[in-house]
Amino acid sequence: MDVDTIATAHNGRLRTIDPLLPDVDRHLAAPDGADLLVETGGSAAAGFASRTEVAPDSRDALSRPLVEHTLSVHLAGPEPGAALEALLTRWESALSAETAPGDWDTAAVVARPSRDSAGCAELLRHGFSAVRVLAARPADRLVATGPRATPGVHIRPAEQGDLATAVELQLELRNYEAQFGVVTHRPDAGKVVEAELGDLLSRDNPALWIAELYGRPLGMLHVQMPSETGWIAPYTSAERVGYLSSLHIAEAARSSGVGTALASHAHQLFDEASTDVVLLHHALANPRSTPFWCAQGYRPLWTYWYRRPAVH
Repeated sequence: MDVDTIATAHNGRLRTIDPLLPDVDRHLAAPDGADLLVETGGSAAAGFASRTEVAPDSRDALSRPLVEHTLSVHLAGPEPGAALEALLTRWESALSAETAPGDWDTAAVVARPSRDSAGCAELLRHGFSAVRVLAARPADRLVATGPRATPGVHIRPAEQGDLATAVELQLELRNYEAQFGVVTHRPDAGKVVEAELGDLLSRDNPALWIAELYGRPLGMLHVQMPSETGWIAPYTSAERVGYLSSLHIAEAARSSGVGTALASHAHQLFDEASTDVVLLHHALANPRSTPFWCAQGYRPLWTYWYRRPAVH
């Protein structure tokens, strides 16, 4: 099979699995400089292998390894798992030739549609783990009634005077998520987070919200509306996409209803903006995030399989 034939067959298979997935040609366009890998036989696989690197003091370095090797995969034929096995073997030969083993700040990453279970065993055999997901929640359209109020909780737009609180909450969130393998401790994290949040608060309509519990600011929400989500929208077939960038509750407010109130507030904002779906990332192993977001109506759309370091 040629690449176009493989992509067409892959696309047709995914449509039967999950209607929220995009067409392959929208999401898996080859990045600049990507290497095309093709394996054919009874089944077939095509993949684009690429490498990206970020500076240690950059914003992106807070949520990923400095070097990521990514394989975007198209699978076709009656045995897609076998086709992925052959493709992974070929990719790993190339990785071993260009990457020093044991470097924790490198990762090999394969993003797979969450409902497409073909190839999971093959990924595990090659040392990959399902580490995080891009989760999706279709719109509720709660605009008419709004979310139910939570006793003691007041949600308001963040102001310049909230910067220190917002930084503290964001760093708490980062430190907790670093346990799960993608977020990485960086010496300049505080400065980078403060600069990013300061920039958000300086805008005319900041997308940051603070939750107070009986007057104490103990929670924070950051949302991106459809005008800002062009970077993530190609991962779904939905037209108007919202993105829930972060939601964090201080330890003192756990199990108080603040988190649910903030999530409901976010969904109200997204419904008012006529979004079709809301997306967010969370760590699969996080014992708080995974059940919480499931209870809020989210389900996995894409699963990110990581091997870190990229070469052992």
